Amino acid sequence: MTRTLSPIQAGEVREALRAAERRTGLRFAAYLGPAIGPCRHFSERLHAALGEEAGRAVLVFVDPEGRALEIVTGPQAGRRLLDGECRLAAASMAAAIDMGDLAGGLVAGVTLLADLATRRR
Repeated sequence: MTRTLSPIQAGEVREALRAAERRTGLRFAAYLGPAIGPCRHFSERLHAALGEEAGRAVLVFVDPEGRALEIVTGPQAGRRLLDGECRLAAASMAAAIDMGDLAGGLVAGVTLLADLATRRR
């Protein structure tokens, strides 16, 4: 399984994040790597580190080595992305990542999150 992104793949993920932001008006961010401590707590700290943007932010945390994936939303983003929708996007990403397509999983998951968020604009 691919555990890191090539420069081209990283660019594709960055472009997916930017496209999601343009479509939704929300802030999208991704973190790829191990958690320091419990995954959920670590991903929530990363989300909080977005500062003033955290309220309208969606953070996707992926630790391929530890087989962990978390999606954290701020209050404004959470009104547009329900928990069940985030679980759906997470399952979609996890399936692709498990098959070895880390970049494709991230891009597809972020795109799905943006699609779902635009329905509740």
